[in-house]
Amino acid sequence: MATSRTYLQDVNRVGLGALISGHTDKVNAVRFLPQTFRDIPILISGSVDKTVRLWRGSQASKFEFKNAAVLAGHSGSINCLATVAGSTRIASGAADATVKIWEITVSASSTSAELVQTISLLPRFFPLALALSHLQESATLILAVGGTKSFVQIYVTDTVEESTLFTSRATLTGHEGWIRSLDFVDEAQDHGGDLLLASASQDKYIRLWRVHDGEALPTSGIVVQHSLPGAREKSLSNKAHRFDAADFKYSITFEALLLGHEDWIYTVTWNRQGEMLQLLSASADNSLAIWESDPSSGIWICTTRLGEISAQKGSTTATGSSGGFYIGLWSPNGHSVVSLSRTGSWRLWTHNADQDRWLQGLGLTGHVKHVKGVAWAKGGSYLLSTSSDQTTRLHAEWKRGTNQSWHEFARPQIHGYDLNCIESICDGRFISGADEKLLRVFDEPVDVAQMLERLCGITRNVGQEMPGVVNIPVLGLSNKAVEVSDDEEPLSVGDDELNAADPTTTLGSYTFIVTHPPLEDQLARHTLWPEREKLYGHGYEISSVAASNDGTLVATACKASSADHAVIRLYETQEWREIKPHLVAHSLTVTCIRFSADDKMLLSVGRDRQWAIFAREDGQHNYTLKASNTKGHSRMILSASWTPLKYGRTFATAGRDKVVKIWATQGDEFKCKTIIQAPSPVTSVDFLPRSLGNDLILAVGAENGDLVLHSIRGSNFEKLRTFTIDRK
Repeated sequence: MATSRTYLQDVNRVGLGALISGHTDKVNAVRFLPQTFRDIPILISGSVDKTVRLWRGSQASKFEFKNAAVLAGHSGSINCLATVAGSTRIASGAADATVKIWEITVSASSTSAELVQTISLLPRFFPLALALSHLQESATLILAVGGTKSFVQIYVTDTVEESTLFTSRATLTGHEGWIRSLDFVDEAQDHGGDLLLASASQDKYIRLWRVHDGEALPTSGIVVQHSLPGAREKSLSNKAHRFDAADFKYSITFEALLLGHEDWIYTVTWNRQGEMLQLLSASADNSLAIWESDPSSGIWICTTRLGEISAQKGSTTATGSSGGFYIGLWSPNGHSVVSLSRTGSWRLWTHNADQDRWLQGLGLTGHVKHVKGVAWAKGGSYLLSTSSDQTTRLHAEWKRGTNQSWHEFARPQIHGYDLNCIESICDGRFISGADEKLLRVFDEPVDVAQMLERLCGITRNVGQEMPGVVNIPVLGLSNKAVEVSDDEEPLSVGDDELNAADPTTTLGSYTFIVTHPPLEDQLARHTLWPEREKLYGHGYEISSVAASNDGTLVATACKASSADHAVIRLYETQEWREIKPHLVAHSLTVTCIRFSADDKMLLSVGRDRQWAIFAREDGQHNYTLKASNTKGHSRMILSASWTPLKYGRTFATAGRDKVVKIWATQGDEFKCKTIIQAPSPVTSVDFLPRSLGNDLILAVGAENGDLVLHSIRGSNFEKLRTFTIDRK
């Protein structure tokens, strides 16, 4: 996932174990150091910020890691890392076309690293995959490097005292695309046999290479395994690449070609079950494959395929709507596998020995890009979030006896545009705005309502009519409620073909019943919400939306560079008609709109550095400008929030000038009562809707990720105390 933090998850439980912060840009690679002093866990991470960081674990808590060292030296983004059991050497590959070798030293009180060697890749290419291993049982190391070329380079160390550096010994050719993953394994359980190297490429194929000890070549022949009918033949070469290391002679030969995936292969990982070797591959075709060698013939066979068949989806490609699986990993005991998909979910499968089947379990889900808006249901029963990853997600608390945990329970909207804002209108209905000129209103379907009631204890209005099955038409952006037909009822075919049912609006009957939070494929297919209404009127992308507390009004705004478009439009929710005239006050984009608790006031702030307050006319839906301040902040204002009604017409504003201001009425005007300084630009503020004693609680979110709670005295709005939320 694209994030500057590292996440730890316990495979024995569902949930996030730890959040490790330190990098200043996206983290591309993580590895555990296999063997350390006194079994102290050491986590290694590489980032786009051009650094490798070492994180030292605690023996008291398996989820407590502290930054122990920062390895600087690369001039490009870190793309890959490699470690090997029995050695404290690690390798890092970066977009500066170099691979660096580091020596890690772990003592009782400290962890450090020293740069041993820098390998400049020739011909110049960017490394995307590294693999390290020992040659037989010696101290000699072998390093495989693959990347933005179609070959794999082999480097080997020599144990002679005067040289412990890697030197280039072979170049393995055969692939026809970039190399995405490499992994070594000892063929024999006692480490006395040959080494096998698996290489995965964007050419959709996996190649196996044998590293053999001795001058004689191995007797095994080339094996081509077809898992797809009609797979084209490959031109194969069994050229032997010979080299010497530590007075021993070795050869590398091509062993087998594994065909079966329909798109880029991102990772390959070995696993040993006793004497049997298994290879797990993850692909952009939305599938995991487990390969095993047939004991009698030696042919590598795809024994298990997990995920989805992309030919049935029609749009699953490396750049398509699903994007497939980025990572495939074995659990330490080899009984479970996990995979990370483009949609941000970790999928888990566990092998059931009694049924001899791989059963999917509950994994982690979440957004994969910036979260642009969140909104609680009016009753606070669930949380809606929307993101630049073009999805809207519903999160709720799973209640099962004395255990409670939060999960994603629905994915109401899967869109074709980045989503910018969201608001709950009433229980079971929300509105969202995206990088398009209209807003969309969604209603909760009956299946999702029943699931939330069954698993979360969220009661629904029994008398409320709810839509049923939802479908997204081909090449469409609107979630449509479809008619459910009886599977046993024959479709009418005859003279009246023009009146026949549209297959895109009719589905066979089914019942969506789960006893746990939905799995990833269920979220994408069975938890969509039907679109009720579209709201038109704006000329540019939607920037902000708000709903009145009584659910009768919706206020919206769009991106604007002039006063003509920097208007607020009001819509009533009974017949979804626009209320004229629209509200005029701003000259640039309105960034936030908030209704007061009694809906009599409407507050707006914008990029033009001003705030404006509109008052509601008695008994009407119309609002008129009551007050404004064109110099509310010295830079753009990004957020605002009203206090509870008991404190009068009081509100807070926050902006890029690193300041939060609290405004209150003084006579007929609004005056600034309190100024709260922040270390970085403030992007969001919100008051707790109720008071604690006579104090207000103000939550402040900053651009650097800080989340701070301020206690405000209710009588004079003086800041009393500050609480900083730990990012962990």
